Amino acid sequence: MAHAAPAPGGQAPALGYRPPNVFDERTHAMARWLLPVVLGLIYGYWAAANVRYGGPITGMNVLFGVVTGFVFFAVFRALETFAPRMRREVHAFLWAAFTGIAVGFLYSLSNRGHSILGSAGLGLAVAVPTFVVMFYRYYTREDAAGHRVR
Repeated sequence: MAHAAPAPGGQAPALGYRPPNVFDERTHAMARWLLPVVLGLIYGYWAAANVRYGGPITGMNVLFGVVTGFVFFAVFRALETFAPRMRREVHAFLWAAFTGIAVGFLYSLSNRGHSILGSAGLGLAVAVPTFVVMFYRYYTREDAAGHRVR
């Protein structure tokens, strides 16, 4: 049977013990901006590639990708900023809705002639497990008022 590593100071690990944070606040601040930018670029490129259907890259295609990526970035940053102020149920629902809508939108752009119901169904199929995972995460790390427990 494996034993938990001792907490700093040689004490037994406490129930809520968390390992030390190896990154400073500046690194976390950069990551809060870099992650949405990178994901927005990937999402915009993916959307533009879906609309292009393997054809040549045009100015309108590039513009569509840039606008789509910017909208993704803006909504992602808004969720990062405002969603933590909400109750955990709403917080989890907002992330689930964002994820489901993003996936459903990309699916609707693909070249397979998907119906709006198919895109909505896939979005819902992604949103439901996302809600479950996010709600569990917030439920285990926040109190009912939304304050971090750990």
